Amino acid sequence: MHVMALYYLLIRYAMVPVSVVIITKNEAEIIACCVAKARLITDDIVIIDNGSTDGTVQIATEAGCRVFQKKWDGYAANKNKGIKLAKYHWILSLDADEVPDNELIQALQQLPFDNPMVVYDIKFKSYFGEKQIRFGKWGRDHHIRLFHRSYVSWSESPVHETLCLPADVKRSKLKGSLHHFSVKDIHDFNQKSENYAVLSAEKYHLSGKKSTLIKRHVSPVFSFIKNYILFLGFIDGMAGLQIAKMTVKHTRLKYKLLKEMECTDKKNEIVYADESLVIDY
Repeated sequence: MHVMALYYLLIRYAMVPVSVVIITKNEAEIIACCVAKARLITDDIVIIDNGSTDGTVQIATEAGCRVFQKKWDGYAANKNKGIKLAKYHWILSLDADEVPDNELIQALQQLPFDNPMVVYDIKFKSYFGEKQIRFGKWGRDHHIRLFHRSYVSWSESPVHETLCLPADVKRSKLKGSLHHFSVKDIHDFNQKSENYAVLSAEKYHLSGKKSTLIKRHVSPVFSFIKNYILFLGFIDGMAGLQIAKMTVKHTRLKYKLLKEMECTDKKNEIVYADESLVIDY
């Protein structure tokens, strides 16, 4: 048998009953890498696209993904749309800038998938440009991303979407990592941080949280101390310093905007951020 034919036969045999669900908007620069790795896991990759204009849809379609163009109703809502369209009950939820490594793929291939009441926590390796961030909050990042859709779905919060988990669910850690290509450079980071601050302030305002003096003036300083000193962010050099400083700016701006919203208390005057620029800290 031809070597490549044998390779693809082995890959197909190793595929698992998991659907990979990805939401996208203008992710042409990174989507091919994410999908290439996802194809080593499953034969079902669901893309929920929100009006991409840069070739994302074409790239994903040519790579064998099932692509659906849907109206944007928020991160969690669009992820839930993908879950409903998935072929399998087990869901691996990815963002377009997240790439599973070989160790994670092998771990997935060895799972029995026999207990729908187990959710799987995956370690993240985050990057600032091409540099992997090993310390600070980014270096400690991990999230539950593999679950059974019969019992778990995304809570449709406007920011920081989270999973709704049954009380008796069991958590298990998987070997391997998702490599998260968070920001390209400091300018990209600054733009995303500012937009994320607007979204966070809006979420806090709608939930009734208040912007106190301590939150506006003490929380930013504490965020720097925690990320740069307590979590050893200084070991990451200039990138670690930039992340810690940007976290201060983000925290200060978030509570400043929240205070302004409290003063005006006119929701129709609130400026919404561009959600395509949001990153997770």
